[in-house]
Amino acid sequence: MPSLKEIKGRIASVKSTLKITSAMKLVASAKLRKAQQAIEGMRPYERKLQEMLAHLTRQAGGSGVGISGTYARIEPPHKSKISGDPGWSRSDAEESVTPGPETSAEEKVVIVAFASNSSLCGAFNANAVRLALETIQSCGDAQVTVYSVGRKMAEAMKKVGHPSPADFHDLADKPSYAEAAALAGQLMEDFHEGRIDRVELVYNHFVSSGKQVPVRETFLPSTIVIPSEAKESETDYILEPSAKELLEELLPKSLKLKLYTALLDSNASEHAARTVAMQTATDNGEDLLQELTLQYNKSRQQKITSEILDLAGGSQQQ
Repeated sequence: MPSLKEIKGRIASVKSTLKITSAMKLVASAKLRKAQQAIEGMRPYERKLQEMLAHLTRQAGGSGVGISGTYARIEPPHKSKISGDPGWSRSDAEESVTPGPETSAEEKVVIVAFASNSSLCGAFNANAVRLALETIQSCGDAQVTVYSVGRKMAEAMKKVGHPSPADFHDLADKPSYAEAAALAGQLMEDFHEGRIDRVELVYNHFVSSGKQVPVRETFLPSTIVIPSEAKESETDYILEPSAKELLEELLPKSLKLKLYTALLDSNASEHAARTVAMQTATDNGEDLLQELTLQYNKSRQQKITSEILDLAGGSQQQ
């Protein structure tokens, strides 16, 4: 049985830890509110832009995408789980983790994987790293390059032989549209010039403060689903300039926005996961503190009782 001094030391240690976890929970909660507002404000804008692209593609005769470097592929109306589909909802993200297209040894694949710079956020990093590794395995013999956004992802990918070509640690802590757009622009340029054949995004999707789902999305070539003819009368606009010219302008912007949205999604998921993890740690610490206090009081009472009995026994012998 531990001594009173040892129990007292453990109580002091738990109290010190509780101060840290409580402070981290408050900081994460404050950051979560800001990150949640950012991603929830971005999603309707991204969804509406995707709808505009789909309608413009239909008005351009279904062939307008090829003119700007084949950044996207066009598909007929169907129930898609790709974010380029206006009917797709990230609330169904559990169903969106599906095997990617088959790859060949000559294909060059880029994976942009998002994680955090620090730990103490539950399974957030582990889930993202696991999905990134699964994505690499699904590429088979293809030439894979991993752009790691976040120190934890970069460290994990370096261990398996996929070091990041550039440092994106700052982007994980402070999401910046300018930096995200620059990365998207570089990927689009490489894709257009044939240096890469496909780009995949791997990140944690923010569903709620208590739920984050690992998601894998195809970034390039993107998918535009032409809306059904039933909606044609509702979107029969007169366009100036032409639908073809608008597609050339909007498609690159939509891809930059898509990458930035994934960054905001991952950032909100990180703060949500850390808030929950620190809340759980605080609750567990308080339970442990109660148990240690009870154990300390019992041991102290037992010691006092033992000393009283010794004094009583000594007085009777005299």
